[in-house]
Amino acid sequence: MVTLNEMEPIRRGMGLWTCAVVAGALFGAASRGGAQVRLTYLGTAGWEITDGRTVVLIDPYLSRHRRVIPNDDTLPGDSRPLFTNDDIARSDTAVIDRHIRRADFILLTHTHSDHVLDVPYIALKTGAIVIGTESTHNFLRAYGVPADHILVVKGGEDYALGPISVKVIPSLHGVLWRAPNARPQNPPLPSAVIPADAKATFRMGDLRVEGGTLAYLVRIAGREILAFGSMNYIEREVQGLRPDVALIGAMPERREIYDYTGRLLRALGYPRIVLPTQWDRFNVEYSVSQEPAIQRLESFITEVRRVSPKTRLVVPRYFDPIVVP
Repeated sequence: MVTLNEMEPIRRGMGLWTCAVVAGALFGAASRGGAQVRLTYLGTAGWEITDGRTVVLIDPYLSRHRRVIPNDDTLPGDSRPLFTNDDIARSDTAVIDRHIRRADFILLTHTHSDHVLDVPYIALKTGAIVIGTESTHNFLRAYGVPADHILVVKGGEDYALGPISVKVIPSLHGVLWRAPNARPQNPPLPSAVIPADAKATFRMGDLRVEGGTLAYLVRIAGREILAFGSMNYIEREVQGLRPDVALIGAMPERREIYDYTGRLLRALGYPRIVLPTQWDRFNVEYSVSQEPAIQRLESFITEVRRVSPKTRLVVPRYFDPIVVP
């Protein structure tokens, strides 16, 4: 077992996963006498959270299509088909089946393709209850997910769901699409919500719809895990939360938000564990080195260490469980 205090380089097929902290380290042994809570990074903003009995997925996107994304161009040697906005949105079911076997709940932060695309297949495969916005509901219904398996939320709800509970937190997507410094959009952004009469099949460009953004506080086996799906938040909505683990969006777009890391960590009372999310190159296969993304992540690591030096920050490795003590 690798400890957080060790500075050990870890080389895998994905490349060198090292930084100022140990990548993918386990947080010591699980609490004696209590359930072991494990977090597993699925890439992009996707996570699996489980105590061995209940499985919660957050924004599970595993297809990782070859396409141009805001921070990363495609790789010249990638021989997979190139997906554009005009191509049919379809999941790589073989990849999903290799990594997703069951789920009890799926939490969706918003309806961009790199968050929602694989959810209809996963929901139908596992029978999970999906929690998300009206836009999420309309997308899933178009693909035949039963209405009684979709819980529509707006933010502010706090639900007891059998062995777990979930607090739904209003949030913001954070990228300056329509602000004075907005990046040019071609074609223009579609409507704000996937319409109720939407019919399958969708094109990739149809899933540029944000549909509103949420964050979630998951309480499971005595631990609290706060998950964001993008690089923004509403400070007053998270003020006073004290999660054991915070999954914080770490792409460069966070720099568009004033004092992004400092304000968030102070509002959360300096969480003891931070895991960056939405930071990797998600337009390449899992086997491709993430070293360029890790280098890009260094500035976020520096921000966390400067604001909250006692916080343990771990860069996760794909499918390597992280045990929460």
